[in-house]
Amino acid sequence: MLSRLLPSGGPARVLTGITLVHTLGQGLWMALSAIYATTVLDLTPGQFGVGVGIAAGMALAVSTPTGLLADRVGPRSVQIWSFLALGPLTAALLAVNGFAQYVVVLSVQAVAYSASRSARMAMVAGLFPAAERVSVRAYLRATSNVSVSVGAALAGLLLVVDSDQAYRLAVVFNAATYLVTGLLTLLLPAVPAQPARPGPALIVLRDRPYLAFIALDGLLSMHNLLLDVVLPLWILHHTDAPRWTIAAILLTNTVTVVLLQVRAARGTDEPRAAARASRSGSLCLAVACLVFAATGGVSAAVAGALLLLGALAHVLGEMRQSAGSWGMSFGLAPEHAQGQYQGTYAMGADLGKMIAPALLTWLVIEHGTLGWISMAVGFVLIGAAIPAVVNRALRGNRTASEFVAA
Repeated sequence: MLSRLLPSGGPARVLTGITLVHTLGQGLWMALSAIYATTVLDLTPGQFGVGVGIAAGMALAVSTPTGLLADRVGPRSVQIWSFLALGPLTAALLAVNGFAQYVVVLSVQAVAYSASRSARMAMVAGLFPAAERVSVRAYLRATSNVSVSVGAALAGLLLVVDSDQAYRLAVVFNAATYLVTGLLTLLLPAVPAQPARPGPALIVLRDRPYLAFIALDGLLSMHNLLLDVVLPLWILHHTDAPRWTIAAILLTNTVTVVLLQVRAARGTDEPRAAARASRSGSLCLAVACLVFAATGGVSAAVAGALLLLGALAHVLGEMRQSAGSWGMSFGLAPEHAQGQYQGTYAMGADLGKMIAPALLTWLVIEHGTLGWISMAVGFVLIGAAIPAVVNRALRGNRTASEFVAA
């Protein structure tokens, strides 16, 4: 079914293959990384958390510069070499001995990963016309959900085996997926490198409307942690719903994204339409929060039904917000600087992921219904602010174009 929604042309199919292989390894490793660190490497949970946090900070710090690198030397070259580097860097976990070495390996991995991410989005911008970029992103997200789920299922089999050898095999498999994705990237057409222009190199850092969009989008994207972190704790400690409801909600989300993400992204290629999509997504997210708030103090059957209803509202908001986010990230970026703009855009979601677990858990677990309501209001206010920021950005772009033309 998904293949009928695939944008035409060889590059789209190659990108699909790259995404499937890459996210297969990601799905496997996301489920096993903490277990490998604490079981095989004998690190404490605290050391694992610190190591992951340092790596995340490193990825944030280099996201914009690696995007600029993709502009200057061409995104295909950056993607090839970053994926090829990630192979041995991942395999290096097999030789890690102690916390310090673990942090060093993860930090260097984070630099290579950040470069690959910036280059991948610059590749989409360079290979497809503006009218197709969001639909390509939507398709890739739908296929990645399938692949991540398969990777997680493979991780489940290794967890059943539960041996150091099985977990080391996961490291080797993940390293191999990076090498394969690097080689598959050779099949993509080259996107021309952009020569340096007069003025500051990192122009995105002076683009205040774009930075404002990134900040708002990052805050709105905190909803991605609701189903993974906040809602399971809410279900376990504040409702009478059965525990299997957690798995049912995650399955509902995955299946819905696979089936509907491409359709939900239609009409979001232009920045103003994309801003309206993010705003409508924020409203759906607010509805989901209010429905989740009503699940405390009711029977198990009612709580289960409300939780699934809230999950549907959440995934509708998620799909519209994602599509709107992609449309604005591409549409507000100058064509000659898509790499640095896409690298900077990714920082918003990263910051949201860093803030969300502590903030959203504090709101919901500590304050219950009031926390859910506060979250709903916050999503609505953020979504309402995005169209104004986009209008300001477009006015600024038009003024700059008129100045250059004069």
